[in-house]
Amino acid sequence: MPTQHPLSGVYAAAVTPLKSDFTLDFESIPLLLKFFASRGCHGIVLFGTTGEGPSFSPAEREAWMRAVSECRSLVPGFRLIAGTGTPSISESIELTKLSFDLGLDGALVVPPYYFRKATDDGLFNWFSELIHKAVPSSGHILGYHFPAVAGIGFSIELLSRLKETFPNQFAGIKDSSHDADLARTLGETFGSDLAVFSGTDTYVQLALQNFAAGCITAPANILSPGLREIWDLMNAGKDASEAQANVKKRRDILDKYPPFPPTLKALLHRLHGFPRWTVKAPLVDLAPELEEMVVSEFEKL
Repeated sequence: MPTQHPLSGVYAAAVTPLKSDFTLDFESIPLLLKFFASRGCHGIVLFGTTGEGPSFSPAEREAWMRAVSECRSLVPGFRLIAGTGTPSISESIELTKLSFDLGLDGALVVPPYYFRKATDDGLFNWFSELIHKAVPSSGHILGYHFPAVAGIGFSIELLSRLKETFPNQFAGIKDSSHDADLARTLGETFGSDLAVFSGTDTYVQLALQNFAAGCITAPANILSPGLREIWDLMNAGKDASEAQANVKKRRDILDKYPPFPPTLKALLHRLHGFPRWTVKAPLVDLAPELEEMVVSEFEKL
């Protein structure tokens, strides 16, 4: 049964809409929020990996966070989490504090990824400073565990230390390790005390069986109805195997067309009528021939 932490649920690691001149497409915010809410998402994460977070300046992030927060009344109860981690502790503190000042529901914080050999003591000190200076006593942050991309992550020992020291504020992690054994280990070690959000669509059922609080995934931009079906079935104590198999088929298609941001933006345009959003360098838009291939594969399902 999924864990009922206040943040529990299905989240899309949302794309960041960009016009052809690489400026933020603020006009699309209302439609995008309503789209995600109507397709089963409990909320979205802004400026994660899929949202190209590291490619945006603090000023761009602030402008987008403010604009999205101003539109949240259009989808009552819809949750917003902001990706606020950077290699700079001062910048991360400012962005994290801003997210709570704007009334967002939480922050997703990647460790300082430039320093890949940082020790657990160093990372504990980094997160301690962040929490003391930016996170209110009632606020929740999630650590972002994505070692394959960030080059650094969270050990079980570090998670235990952070959770013991900050039992409310350090709510849990997004686990994008794509490691089924880790999903089991997290459940065995922490049970429901740590809010774990699976970042791997193909493991969502397994993660929920191991006390996970939900999922935050890139493919949820287009696969959220299937992920919500898994969530609802698990909450009802029913077998979600068929729903999980259907999600896996679609995730397997997406895995053939990396990276996700340009592919998901192309699919949102072709399958759901959103503007043709571009991506920031160093990413490039999906090549026309690849776009036709991925669209064709989805239309055949």
